[in-house]
Amino acid sequence: MLKIAIDAMGGDFGPEPIIEGLIAALKKNNNFTAIAVGKKNELLPLIPHYFLSRIEILDTDDVISMSDSATDALKRKESTIYKAIELVRDGNADAVVSAGHSGASMSLATLRIGRIKGVNRPAIATLMPTSENQNTLVLDVGANVDSDAKNLFEFAIMGQVYAQYVLRLDEPIVGLLSNGEEDSKGNEVTKEAYKLLSKIPNFAGNVEGSDIFKGTVDVVVCDGFVGNILLKTAEGVADTIGKIIKKNLKRSLISIAGAVLMRKVFKNLKVRVDYAEYGGAPLLGVKAPVIIAHGKSNPKAIQNAIFQAINAASSNLDTIIEQRLAKYSNNQEIN
Repeated sequence: MLKIAIDAMGGDFGPEPIIEGLIAALKKNNNFTAIAVGKKNELLPLIPHYFLSRIEILDTDDVISMSDSATDALKRKESTIYKAIELVRDGNADAVVSAGHSGASMSLATLRIGRIKGVNRPAIATLMPTSENQNTLVLDVGANVDSDAKNLFEFAIMGQVYAQYVLRLDEPIVGLLSNGEEDSKGNEVTKEAYKLLSKIPNFAGNVEGSDIFKGTVDVVVCDGFVGNILLKTAEGVADTIGKIIKKNLKRSLISIAGAVLMRKVFKNLKVRVDYAEYGGAPLLGVKAPVIIAHGKSNPKAIQNAIFQAINAASSNLDTIIEQRLAKYSNNQEIN
């Protein structure tokens, strides 16, 4: 049975939504247990007695706050995220979920759990909604501000494996984010990356930003600087559109009546763009699943982040990524 380590104190709203999300996940899935890392005196009252057989509490008081430096986490060995990562490193848990300091989670996972052989830099992946009945996996969205062509090649392999074995896509199509579809477009890094990615099966070439939301490809590769701006821009646009719709719906009785008639449409739209539906962002390239959830995660988001961790832990990703990297790196003679 899988065991998931949970940083129970890491979110912006304390342990309540995290424990509530954990309990919701336990209710829906009987095939895992959890270790909640945090202040026992705060966690214990939140857990119904009949779930204590499936939730172990690892008591610790130190919490890495958002104002702390990511490097501080390496020194604070009694912090919740450090102890959660160590559970996986020592083989006492199969995956980690944290809604806490993302920089600390990335640093500790990379240095304590370790990178998969052949991976120079892990990447954060996230799902973007599309106009079709699917999502687009985008990576990197923040782990690496500067990336070279080889890093982008590694991201493509990791994203393709994740899409195939966790998202269950048969033959995931990969695109390289650029400022035009032609292979002559892009900067020097993306042009070099294009040459490396061209040997990967199902590489569709360059894609533009709009293709992400059209569902043109299954996996989009970019560096973390571009990816993070893309992610936050998309979040801002979605929030703005929602506010504009709400504002205009209140302007007349006809608009209000129309809103009532379109209630199901609006509900479906909310589901498509709500981050809680996707859970968290996997850190790909480390030897065990690490899911980085949003600091403002509600119980539903935590529940889905845990399900992500379970799916990843059940998929043998590290071995498959290592094998794929070795295969295509040798074929391309990447130095």
